[in-house]
Amino acid sequence: ETVMMGNKPLYKLKKRLDEVYATPDFSEVDGVLAGELGAQFEEMGGWTAESEAANLLSSLGIPEDMHYTGMTDLDGKSKVRVLIAQALFGSPDVLIMDEPTNDLDFETIGWLENFLTNFDNTVIVVSHDRHFLDTVCTHIVDIDFKKVKMYTGNYTFWYESSQLAARQKAQQNKKAEEKKAELEEFIRRFSANVAKSKQATSRKKMIEKLNLDEIKPSSRRYPAIIFDVEREAGDQILNIQNLSASVDGEVLFKGVDLNMAKGDKIVVFSKDSRATTAFYEILNKQQTPDSGTFDWGITTTQSYLPVDNHEFFDGVDLNLVDWLRQWVKTEEERDEVYVRGFLGKMIFSGEEALKKCNVLSGGEKVRCMLSRMMMIRANVLMLDEPTNHLDLESITAFNNSLSNFKGSVLFTTHDHEFAQTVGNRILELTPNGAIDRYMTFDEYLEDDKIKELNKARSVEKLLAL
Repeated sequence: ETVMMGNKPLYKLKKRLDEVYATPDFSEVDGVLAGELGAQFEEMGGWTAESEAANLLSSLGIPEDMHYTGMTDLDGKSKVRVLIAQALFGSPDVLIMDEPTNDLDFETIGWLENFLTNFDNTVIVVSHDRHFLDTVCTHIVDIDFKKVKMYTGNYTFWYESSQLAARQKAQQNKKAEEKKAELEEFIRRFSANVAKSKQATSRKKMIEKLNLDEIKPSSRRYPAIIFDVEREAGDQILNIQNLSASVDGEVLFKGVDLNMAKGDKIVVFSKDSRATTAFYEILNKQQTPDSGTFDWGITTTQSYLPVDNHEFFDGVDLNLVDWLRQWVKTEEERDEVYVRGFLGKMIFSGEEALKKCNVLSGGEKVRCMLSRMMMIRANVLMLDEPTNHLDLESITAFNNSLSNFKGSVLFTTHDHEFAQTVGNRILELTPNGAIDRYMTFDEYLEDDKIKELNKARSVEKLLAL
């Protein structure tokens, strides 16, 4: 019923029809009215509306046995999925969505991307998910310094073209003809790599017709996230044997065997976020496993970005300079000019560096935690949902830095682009065992053997109940 409210005229007509049929003394006049309303209801597709609403709910991960559950009885994540279905229902002329991929799993996000790609009407969406923006959008609207500018193309085209324009602006000696040729070559190359979907094809035509004067450098600032290592690790990074964990008798994961090699950047992946967090907490000796052992290589140093960083800030009455000084390693680094310069690169400029650390926003706290990790200079990084609270500039800079990082990484993320461009190995944690594959994230999601294996394990779990 909540989903059907998305088509207000249809829902209003349905309620009126229900009222007429519920009239205690149903008369001939009521019958005529019911017939007229029924004809309108049929013309608006009312008789198939309930099954369409059910299909949307199922596609968004709401199981059939919950379709008639009261909204007040659903958890927050399920409520969001129902409201997304409501927004999609009835093919609105203009669909407005604010961070629709929050709390959705990769499978559901993929379904939503496909739905919106084939949606014939206008979509206005705010999102920090670059893969989602690249798949769905034909234009990017940039709101910066109280100015609103619209650009042709998806997020990656806007980002790369604006970066190229910024570089050209700095190249005073390059001739205008050379700059024009460079932009034209960029457009040709980008268009050649565009996918073959209907949406992508129309976007490609727009880009090819683009006026070169429309490509402008962005005024946005990107933090300088650079992970150096104090010393290079040897070949032995991490060995895990038969690791398992549970909570209140519920198995989160079991049977994890892993031999992590130098240069591995492993996407630690699970349908249950409690499993991945427990995995990192065990590796950082903050939780005891139910079974199994793990050993770090003797040449490794580790740095961990937890999903919940409150213990680093709550009750801490320090400004950012003094907060970051806790992790300096040399007297030179302790100097206020050095620390303020370091914070300035992370977009804490001027007096912002003297802000108290217990009044920071979520994004500012994550940037502080990244600054801390850069100070530590570990050769193994562990990151649990590192893009939470970050803006797109920080996510993009972070992504680029990890792609270039010379050490090893274990990370969990709901950012598809982050997982695809950084990871070279996938470790999926399940209550029925782990799956470990050397492949990209997209290859893993599309692998038929992996799908069959997960399907078989789901059946095993059901039979065990």
